Amino acid sequence: MKGTVMRSTGSFYDVLAEDGKKYNCRVRGKIRLEGIKETNPVAVGDYVIIDLEHEIGSITEILPRHNHILRQSVKKTGHSHVLAANIDQALLVVTLALPRTSLGFIDRFLVSAEAYRIPQIIIFNKRDLLVEEEAIYVNQLINLYESIGVTCFSTSAHQDDLVEVRKILQNKVTLIAGHSGVGKSTLLNRIAPTISQAVGDISTFSEKGMHTTTFAEMFPLDNKTYVIDTPGVKEWGLVEMSEQELSDYFPEMRDLRLECKFGARCIHINEPKCAIIDAVQNEKIAISRYQSYYSMVLGEDNRK
Repeated sequence: MKGTVMRSTGSFYDVLAEDGKKYNCRVRGKIRLEGIKETNPVAVGDYVIIDLEHEIGSITEILPRHNHILRQSVKKTGHSHVLAANIDQALLVVTLALPRTSLGFIDRFLVSAEAYRIPQIIIFNKRDLLVEEEAIYVNQLINLYESIGVTCFSTSAHQDDLVEVRKILQNKVTLIAGHSGVGKSTLLNRIAPTISQAVGDISTFSEKGMHTTTFAEMFPLDNKTYVIDTPGVKEWGLVEMSEQELSDYFPEMRDLRLECKFGARCIHINEPKCAIIDAVQNEKIAISRYQSYYSMVLGEDNRK
């Protein structure tokens, strides 16, 4: 029987089968032996075949994915961790402080989604806590990211009606990610009170969020609208991207890269007659975006 993975605990999976019922399943061992370098070869959103001959069902096959979004595993070198599969868009919730989301982290998330041509959304949350200068800065970031095709919102999940956010989620499967403490659970609870995700506090010691979501889980908002809540992500490391292809995943660089003297071989660091470097110097590409690109190419640690 076919089904969709709705929840993953790492060992057990809740699978919504085509008969409309949800079954508790485990992965049949042989799936893990097929050269998959993922810490979680079965992810929320995966379409699977399940065997229900026993009390606990077995996932016997993972059907081909339309896409997935992944990051470097923080626990197992050389492996990746899939946050979700078969999604229509990826939404990142960020905050300027309590906790702070770095531009490097934002750009790595966007690159990971863009690699699979997954549309991206950024919600700048906790607007009610911003002083005037911070509010101006958020508006500047919104202008920057919207100029490269990212949909952006500035919100207060506690106070706003979130009508526009609900509209953009309609009839889609949306991955929702972000650091612990940025307000993902509050946002989800306001969008759909039936979800009732636990809401945590900010640690007064580290000024970082404390985990409230333990496992990735997909929730239906209606028959055609689903959101996938994920545990707070501390780091975002890229996987499976070469230096030459990385600029393909920066939309503002993609159309310029072939104008470089060395064409597709140019990695836009110190090559002569580089169209990307010229665009940065002429302020056609934001310096923050180029700095993120530079760090990714050189493998510098700006994952947080």
